[in-house]
Amino acid sequence: METVRLIIALAAQRQWKIHQMGVKSAFLNDPLDKEVYVKQPSGFIQSGKEEKVYRLTKALYGLKQTPRAWKKRINSYLYATGFKKCASDHGLYVKTNDYRDLLILCLYVDDVIFTRSNLKMIGEFKHIMMKKFDTIDLSLISYFLGIEVIQGDDGIFIHQRKFTAEFLKKFKMEDSNSVKTSIETRIKLTKEGDGRIIDATYFKQIVRSLRYLTCTRSDICYDVGLVRRYMESPRQVHLQVVKRIMRYIKGTTTFGLFYSSSKKIEIIGYSGSDWGGDLDDRKSTSGHCFMIGKTVCLWSSKKQSIVALSTCEAEYVAAASACQSVWLSNIMTQIGFNLDVSIKIYVDNVSAINLAKNPVFHQRSKHIDIRYHFL
Repeated sequence: METVRLIIALAAQRQWKIHQMGVKSAFLNDPLDKEVYVKQPSGFIQSGKEEKVYRLTKALYGLKQTPRAWKKRINSYLYATGFKKCASDHGLYVKTNDYRDLLILCLYVDDVIFTRSNLKMIGEFKHIMMKKFDTIDLSLISYFLGIEVIQGDDGIFIHQRKFTAEFLKKFKMEDSNSVKTSIETRIKLTKEGDGRIIDATYFKQIVRSLRYLTCTRSDICYDVGLVRRYMESPRQVHLQVVKRIMRYIKGTTTFGLFYSSSKKIEIIGYSGSDWGGDLDDRKSTSGHCFMIGKTVCLWSSKKQSIVALSTCEAEYVAAASACQSVWLSNIMTQIGFNLDVSIKIYVDNVSAINLAKNPVFHQRSKHIDIRYHFL
């Protein structure tokens, strides 16, 4: 999903249109490279040969080998037509011609989205795909992996209004009163919270739907990550927090991400952390995000794997998690986008910044794990 948002953001920067195609029956008729045998299907058992089985030469739905067979087939065809696979994401392909024009393709199983710098390359790609596969030309992208996409002259807007409406209706919150904030500022949750234990299945269904909403709603990323910690044995107080998030979503159903065009490609990152925010194990929570232009493109909120002994250490570990900028820089280079300036990461702790500039092993930092000094 991060790659999809990145491609959308870059297309908006260059004012390129994004197109979409679908492959019919992608998992059928792909040749198998292993011997696979199946029992004779019910109703088609040959008399006198009941003990025999069939050997498959091509893939069927339900086989564990089927996705690999499809991936191998589409890979070989794209290679043959001039595409190169990105090392940083194996679902992303790029093709260049003699004039250094770009065609960027993002593949998710049998759904394909692509954008270009030369309109002629779009027509050529559609032709070679229809020549080999039974495809559906969906023209400009409007709906992909549950995300609605609106392409305009000034940029691209992505949102999940349809999913949000269905989600609120499913859990009977469509008529609830909205709130302006998704969570109370000073709330502290624990596993042994107040109230009785509630149905874990019901709680998980809500949280998983909220988790999917974070594909375009970075504003609830921390809140959803917080309530996910109590999915195994949720209590009434945890459900109240979840319902507040749903009430916030009720009042912000039109929210999404708008990526505008710009002549200059610049990426800025921000990282932050609390200190000992989890009252159960006293671990801190790291958070980071990266902006392309004026809009956030990548974000994360995750509990740290260690117990930080100071705010400096907590912020330092959070900044190390923001080294996702290395992946971001690599994938930009591989698809032919050269950044105008290096990616900057802003950290709101002076001690952590000084330690990153000069990671000397003194009394306050020698206990920090070596993997975080990668920063």
